[in-house]
Amino acid sequence: MGNESRSDLALSSTVVAEGFARWSPQLRKEFDTNAHNGRIGQSLVKETDSLRIWETSLQPGERIPVHRHVLDYFWIALTSGRARQHSSDGTTHEISYVRGQSRHFCCPDGRYHLHDLKNIGDEVLSFLTIETKDGPNEPIQL
Repeated sequence: MGNESRSDLALSSTVVAEGFARWSPQLRKEFDTNAHNGRIGQSLVKETDSLRIWETSLQPGERIPVHRHVLDYFWIALTSGRARQHSSDGTTHEISYVRGQSRHFCCPDGRYHLHDLKNIGDEVLSFLTIETKDGPNEPIQL
Protein backbone atom coordinates (compact mmCIF):
# COMPACT_ATOMS: atom_id res chain seq x y z
CA MET A 1 0.00 0.00 0.00
CA GLY A 2 1.40 3.38 -1.01
CA ASN A 3 1.33 6.74 0.74
CA GLU A 4 -0.98 8.39 -1.78
CA SER A 5 -4.37 9.41 -0.46
CA ARG A 6 -7.46 10.15 -2.50
CA SER A 7 -6.94 13.85 -1.78
CA ASP A 8 -3.67 13.57 -3.75
CA LEU A 9 -5.47 12.41 -6.90
CA ALA A 10 -5.32 14.90 -9.73
CA LEU A 11 -8.64 16.56 -10.46
CA SER A 12 -9.70 15.57 -13.96
CA SER A 13 -11.10 18.73 -15.52
CA THR A 14 -11.51 19.61 -19.19
CA VAL A 15 -12.38 23.03 -20.57
CA VAL A 16 -15.27 22.39 -22.98
CA ALA A 17 -16.10 26.03 -23.80
CA GLU A 18 -14.65 29.51 -23.36
CA GLY A 19 -15.86 33.07 -23.82
CA PHE A 20 -19.39 32.24 -22.60
CA ALA A 21 -19.86 29.95 -25.62
CA ARG A 22 -23.12 27.96 -25.55
CA TRP A 23 -24.38 29.83 -22.45
CA SER A 24 -28.11 30.48 -22.54
CA PRO A 25 -29.50 33.95 -21.82
CA GLN A 26 -31.07 32.47 -18.65
CA LEU A 27 -27.68 31.24 -17.41
CA ARG A 28 -26.06 34.62 -18.04
CA LYS A 29 -28.89 36.31 -16.15
CA GLU A 30 -28.49 33.88 -13.24
CA PHE A 31 -24.83 34.91 -12.90
CA ASP A 32 -26.01 38.51 -12.45
CA THR A 33 -28.95 37.63 -10.19
CA ASN A 34 -26.93 35.29 -7.94
CA ALA A 35 -23.68 37.26 -7.92
CA HIS A 36 -23.85 37.45 -4.09
CA ASN A 37 -25.54 34.11 -3.34
CA GLY A 38 -23.54 32.64 -0.46
CA ARG A 39 -25.48 29.34 -0.35
CA ILE A 40 -22.64 27.21 -1.67
CA GLY A 41 -24.38 23.90 -0.95
CA GLN A 42 -27.89 22.49 -0.85
CA SER A 43 -28.10 22.15 2.94
CA LEU A 44 -26.27 24.05 5.66
CA VAL A 45 -25.53 21.20 8.07
CA LYS A 46 -23.75 23.22 10.78
CA GLU A 47 -22.57 26.77 11.35
CA THR A 48 -20.31 27.96 14.16
CA ASP A 49 -18.29 31.11 14.77
CA SER A 50 -15.42 29.56 12.81
CA LEU A 51 -16.95 27.43 10.04
CA ARG A 52 -19.90 26.41 7.89
CA ILE A 53 -20.48 22.82 6.78
CA TRP A 54 -22.60 22.23 3.66
CA GLU A 55 -23.97 19.05 2.12
CA THR A 56 -24.85 18.72 -1.55
CA SER A 57 -26.39 15.64 -3.16
CA LEU A 58 -27.21 16.08 -6.84
CA GLN A 59 -29.35 13.57 -8.71
CA PRO A 60 -28.39 12.92 -12.37
CA GLY A 61 -29.23 16.09 -14.29
CA GLU A 62 -29.69 18.14 -11.09
CA ARG A 63 -27.85 21.41 -10.65
CA ILE A 64 -26.86 23.69 -7.81
CA PRO A 65 -27.47 27.33 -8.80
CA VAL A 66 -24.80 29.95 -9.27
CA HIS A 67 -23.16 30.75 -5.94
CA ARG A 68 -20.26 32.82 -4.65
CA HIS A 69 -17.32 31.53 -2.60
CA VAL A 70 -15.60 34.26 -0.54
CA LEU A 71 -14.27 32.08 2.30
CA ASP A 72 -11.46 29.54 2.20
CA TYR A 73 -13.02 26.11 1.81
CA PHE A 74 -12.50 22.38 1.43
CA TRP A 75 -14.71 19.98 -0.49
CA ILE A 76 -14.81 16.23 -0.14
CA ALA A 77 -16.43 14.02 -2.79
CA LEU A 78 -18.67 11.49 -1.05
CA THR A 79 -19.37 9.73 -4.35
CA SER A 80 -17.64 9.40 -7.70
CA GLY A 81 -19.18 11.13 -10.69
CA ARG A 82 -19.06 13.82 -13.35
CA ALA A 83 -20.18 17.44 -13.34
CA ARG A 84 -20.30 20.48 -15.58
CA GLN A 85 -19.32 23.83 -14.08
CA HIS A 86 -19.82 27.29 -15.56
CA SER A 87 -17.54 29.97 -14.07
CA SER A 88 -17.84 33.75 -14.10
CA ASP A 89 -14.79 34.04 -16.37
CA GLY A 90 -16.87 32.48 -19.17
CA THR A 91 -15.35 29.01 -19.08
CA THR A 92 -17.25 25.75 -18.91
CA HIS A 93 -15.49 22.73 -17.41
CA GLU A 94 -16.41 19.08 -17.23
CA ILE A 95 -14.97 17.52 -14.10
CA SER A 96 -14.59 13.92 -12.93
CA TYR A 97 -14.64 13.21 -9.19
CA VAL A 98 -13.48 10.15 -7.27
CA ARG A 99 -15.10 9.17 -3.97
CA GLY A 100 -12.90 10.43 -1.11
CA GLN A 101 -11.16 13.02 -3.25
CA SER A 102 -10.79 16.45 -1.63
CA ARG A 103 -9.46 19.88 -2.45
CA HIS A 104 -8.72 23.08 -0.56
CA PHE A 105 -9.25 26.53 -2.06
CA CYS A 106 -8.23 29.93 -0.71
CA CYS A 107 -10.06 33.16 -1.44
CA PRO A 108 -7.55 36.01 -1.03
CA ASP A 109 -8.67 39.39 0.27
CA GLY A 110 -11.44 40.79 -1.92
CA ARG A 111 -11.45 37.79 -4.28
CA TYR A 112 -14.19 35.25 -4.94
CA HIS A 113 -15.20 32.27 -7.08
CA LEU A 114 -18.62 32.42 -8.76
CA HIS A 115 -19.92 29.25 -10.44
CA ASP A 116 -22.67 26.64 -10.73
CA LEU A 117 -22.44 22.84 -10.80
CA LYS A 118 -24.57 20.25 -12.63
CA ASN A 119 -24.39 16.48 -12.26
CA ILE A 120 -23.87 15.13 -15.79
CA GLY A 121 -23.31 11.56 -14.64
CA ASP A 122 -25.65 8.60 -14.22
CA GLU A 123 -25.42 8.35 -10.41
CA VAL A 124 -25.94 10.67 -7.44
CA LEU A 125 -23.04 13.11 -6.96
CA SER A 126 -22.50 14.14 -3.32
CA PHE A 127 -20.11 16.49 -1.54
CA LEU A 128 -19.37 17.94 1.86
CA THR A 129 -18.00 21.47 1.73
CA ILE A 130 -16.44 23.16 4.74
CA GLU A 131 -15.92 26.91 4.75
CA THR A 132 -13.58 28.48 7.30
CA LYS A 133 -14.40 31.96 8.57
CA ASP A 134 -10.89 32.92 9.70
CA GLY A 135 -9.71 34.21 6.29
CA PRO A 136 -9.45 37.77 4.99
CA ASN A 137 -13.06 38.03 3.68
CA GLU A 138 -16.24 38.45 5.68
CA PRO A 139 -18.81 35.64 5.30
CA ILE A 140 -21.77 36.36 3.05
CA GLN A 141 -24.97 36.74 5.05
CA LEU A 142 -27.31 33.85 4.27
